[in-house]
Amino acid sequence: MPTRVLIVDDDNETADLLRIILEKDDFLVNAATSGREGIRLTREINPDVIVLDLLIPDMDGFAVCREVRKFSNVPIVVLSALSRPGIVTQVLDEGADDYLTKPINTNVLVASLKKLSRRARAEQEVTRANGVYRMM
Repeated sequence: MPTRVLIVDDDNETADLLRIILEKDDFLVNAATSGREGIRLTREINPDVIVLDLLIPDMDGFAVCREVRKFSNVPIVVLSALSRPGIVTQVLDEGADDYLTKPINTNVLVASLKKLSRRARAEQEVTRANGVYRMM
């Protein structure tokens, strides 16, 4: 089963490039060009992982992290050109799971997405197993 990735980035060229890279590694990719659209799609498609830019229109990546964390534990990888330590710390505190800087080595991005999606699936299996156990 392919890993479902939601890219939230207002730069269509970046989103298209990420789509091409990720689809070669059997990821199923959807894209949003704004924060609100990203939150809506997160609710609708329930992605396995989100790739989020910080500088997006209508609400920044920090706000998107906060909103997504209100209803989902989906792993969030921030992919941004901003690299100041204070920004990295802040977005991780807001709920992001990883922070990668642009330009990114595509192998590092793919490895990070695979790692986070494996972890999320394993956590879901434990939750399901515990739920079944409690029902007995």
